[in-house]
Amino acid sequence: MIRISIHPHLQIRDDASPGGEALDVSRLVALLGHIEESGSISHSAQAVSLSYRYAWGILRDAEALFGGPLIDKTRGRGSALTPLAQQLVWASKRIGARLSPTLDSLASELEIELKKLMDQPEATARLHASHGFAVAALRDFLDEQQVRHDLKYCGSVEAVAALAEGACDIAGFHVPVGEFEHGMWRHFTTWLKPDTHCLVHLAVRSQGLFVRPDNPLGIHTLEDLTRREVRFVNRQVGSGTRLLLDLMLAARGIDTARIEGYSNGEFTHAAVAAYIGSGMADVGFGVETAARRFGLAFVPVIKERYFFAIERAKLRSAALAGAVDALTSEAFRQRVNALPGYDGTLTGTVLTLEEAFPDYAEAR
Repeated sequence: MIRISIHPHLQIRDDASPGGEALDVSRLVALLGHIEESGSISHSAQAVSLSYRYAWGILRDAEALFGGPLIDKTRGRGSALTPLAQQLVWASKRIGARLSPTLDSLASELEIELKKLMDQPEATARLHASHGFAVAALRDFLDEQQVRHDLKYCGSVEAVAALAEGACDIAGFHVPVGEFEHGMWRHFTTWLKPDTHCLVHLAVRSQGLFVRPDNPLGIHTLEDLTRREVRFVNRQVGSGTRLLLDLMLAARGIDTARIEGYSNGEFTHAAVAAYIGSGMADVGFGVETAARRFGLAFVPVIKERYFFAIERAKLRSAALAGAVDALTSEAFRQRVNALPGYDGTLTGTVLTLEEAFPDYAEAR
């Protein structure tokens, strides 16, 4: 089974030296990242499969290009990154977090086209889903199980609309638990119908505020977002997380025009976390896993349930058998349960719309 992956490759060139060779920033950043963790240039060089001499050559070339040191060597403390080097590492993290869903989607599209040309017309499960760590875990799990699939990341509403229009087979979306459930659920009732669709429970996850380590600005509530000194970074318009945040702010009477940076939208939870980690913002809103992976503090605000919607007639079809078996397996449930901020107790449970949302008739 052919699988394609696409990764960003960063290069920087000095315009003052048009004939000079471009600096491979991707390799440099990988080296710097290991130095930051280990404090050792020699160990870091080994970790990225470089000789010690070659690693120093990359560092010297980069320092000449940027006009400043990247490594601060202190007797007895090893090597540490300078602020310039730290910013390079965070810039790479931001780029990766921002582009990875788009690149993953493009890779899936390319796989489909190549398989057609290679005369491999095997059934492929088409998934459209709001980006999340459990969805990424499913993608990896399907690869391991050799289940053919085409994953496209998009907003929750767009995913459910695509399912209703026949553009995908499985649509991922999330709905908050509690007072905002009804307001959020109504966004999906235009396309999801009880006689046509069913749901597979993916997880319960925590959404909340991402803040810098030790929370230096003392941000604890949504009301704190309006403070003058607080810079916010949002999710993109149309994402389920953005819709949820809009609902919560409206219910509290908080004017989004008073929140600096509210119009700045990132496509993933990880990109929001990387934006804050790099110092470009003070707070964001998203799932706990992203905050933990980027070393940020997390202030829980609300729980939500993530579902996959499927046509009931296709649930046991041969085309989706592999994907559904993976979704409902104990092995995948354990993988979801291991994610910080995710509860996989009900992962894989198949529900009717009425079972998942008992007041469905009222929501319509």
